[in-house]
Amino acid sequence: MTEHAALKEQVALSSVAVSALLTLGKVAAGLASGSLALLSEAAHNAIDTGATLLTFFAVREANKPADESHHYGHGKFESLSALVETGLLAGLAVYVLFTALGRLRAGGEAIESSWWAYGVLVVSIAVDSGRFLTLRAVAKKTGSQALAADAVHFASDLIGSTLVLIGLIAYAHGFKQGDALAAVGVALFIAYAGFRLGGETLGTLTDRAPEGLADRLRAAIARIPGVVAVENIKLRPTGPKIFGEIFIAVARALPMERVAEIEAAVRAGIAEISPETEASISAAPRALNDESLAERIAMVAARKKLSVHHVFVHHLGDRDCIAFDLEVDGSLSTGEAHAIATELENDISDEIGPYIEVESHIEPLQRHKLIGHESDPATLEGIKAALVEAASRDTVVTDIHAVRARVTAEGLVVNFHAHVWPGLSVAATHEAMDAIERGLREKMPHLLRVVGHAEPLGEA
Repeated sequence: MTEHAALKEQVALSSVAVSALLTLGKVAAGLASGSLALLSEAAHNAIDTGATLLTFFAVREANKPADESHHYGHGKFESLSALVETGLLAGLAVYVLFTALGRLRAGGEAIESSWWAYGVLVVSIAVDSGRFLTLRAVAKKTGSQALAADAVHFASDLIGSTLVLIGLIAYAHGFKQGDALAAVGVALFIAYAGFRLGGETLGTLTDRAPEGLADRLRAAIARIPGVVAVENIKLRPTGPKIFGEIFIAVARALPMERVAEIEAAVRAGIAEISPETEASISAAPRALNDESLAERIAMVAARKKLSVHHVFVHHLGDRDCIAFDLEVDGSLSTGEAHAIATELENDISDEIGPYIEVESHIEPLQRHKLIGHESDPATLEGIKAALVEAASRDTVVTDIHAVRARVTAEGLVVNFHAHVWPGLSVAATHEAMDAIERGLREKMPHLLRVVGHAEPLGEA
């Protein structure tokens, strides 16, 4: 059991005994004095005793975790308890009001004021003040509707006892209708307390969203990087918890890992604004206006779990022409690979539009690791010399270094680093590195792969 759950049960149970003792005291004092206002308060306390006992069992039930029958937990048992208490308050208010009005029409009835009646009322006011403050604090801390309902009851007890005491004092000083008027005041206050409690309880039972919370969450979520739009927010209170569904839009080109990061950031933002809210996040992909054709092609291929690269787009008159490399399993037959490429090309046409030209170049996808070893020193030195010679033809690339050569069963793999000016464009750098690779292959056409890594001049 959590700390909040144990605290709610402890406070609810302690209220039962106190309510029962106050009820007995007020009944005895009311019967002895004949005060309608005091008897009304005694009846009010009796209802409070039953309601507090009901609150205790409701809190215990609400503390149970979610199960196969109650996927959102048992929090609404507290709302049902508060609804029953609202009905009891309404019935009592009507009864007391009609009885008091009858006495007023009859000119009042004789009552006997005694120290016993005054003493019970003073003790009741003191006890109810303490219980009201305690329950209100615990209800606010734990978010318990049942305890909040009990706090309202004890506030009504406090004001009711005060009105009864004023009525008895007025009667003792010759105002014969003071007791009946005090009973009317008690009835009206009970009705008002019941009305407020009933409104809050019905709001919970009918899934009324907390006022203003959706707007605050929407504004906070919209500021989270990666969230394109907040499509919808659905919230509904269940006991001390608020369950919700948040629907957001994200760029469809994002990888799943990035979408998961955005969803986690949304949950963190919700927890910061409303810790009692538990929301499921649904992220829908959205095509953005600034998506390039290359990004759209990559998205179509990703949906089919295919890998494309070297996407090339150019415009001819009335249409776009698209070419790309498609990697497929090298063990497939040409017919099987062509069928895959044709299906992808058709999907791209459906995505972008009919007025395009799509061509794919099929390449074998390497699925196994190449086992290799470092080349002999003589081969490595020859490769270094060839790279330096190729780089000397262009002043853009300098300082060939970190040259490595590895021998594999399928051929020689060469890696090297070079420095370029930091302000040089990527396109110019790529062209220069490709020129070095071509120069190396002129002398060593048997190479399997050449990987050149360009670094800004001045960086290690």
